[in-house]
Amino acid sequence: MAPTSAPPTWQHRAAHAVTLLALPSCLWRIGLALGFPLGYTDEGHRIICPPGLAGPVYLIGLSVATEIAALLTLGLVQRWGEVVPRWVPVIGGRTVPVPAVLIPAWIGVAALGALWTPFAFWWAMPHDDMTPAGHTLVGFLYLPLVAWAPILAVLAVSYRRRR
Repeated sequence: MAPTSAPPTWQHRAAHAVTLLALPSCLWRIGLALGFPLGYTDEGHRIICPPGLAGPVYLIGLSVATEIAALLTLGLVQRWGEVVPRWVPVIGGRTVPVPAVLIPAWIGVAALGALWTPFAFWWAMPHDDMTPAGHTLVGFLYLPLVAWAPILAVLAVSYRRRR
């Protein structure tokens, strides 16, 4: 099945916005990995980022994985989400099967919804390992991620309609 039409500008903007939604929390985690408490008490920081290499590697790896997942959202509006780039060995130039895009997208919608929706209630949850200012700051850094699943769902529906 060949692609039918280009996505409208608002969809490109929405897909690019996802990468920006994830950025504040990713940068915050990298700061934690670099040893800055960033709103945690000393004990809370030791829990979230244990001494040694494992804690920082985990936090940086999580930030990188989050941004990669956010960048994959672009596949719903970019040409490479419809046709495999020619430089890819063996399959380059072939049409991307619609299920190969939509199945991971809908799994992502479910996973992201389950993961980030509770952050809409962040301020109602106690966090004894954080300072009051840190608790407020982290809430604002993570709150944008609540929008990721709905944006991904809208883009997945649009992708399906176009293809």
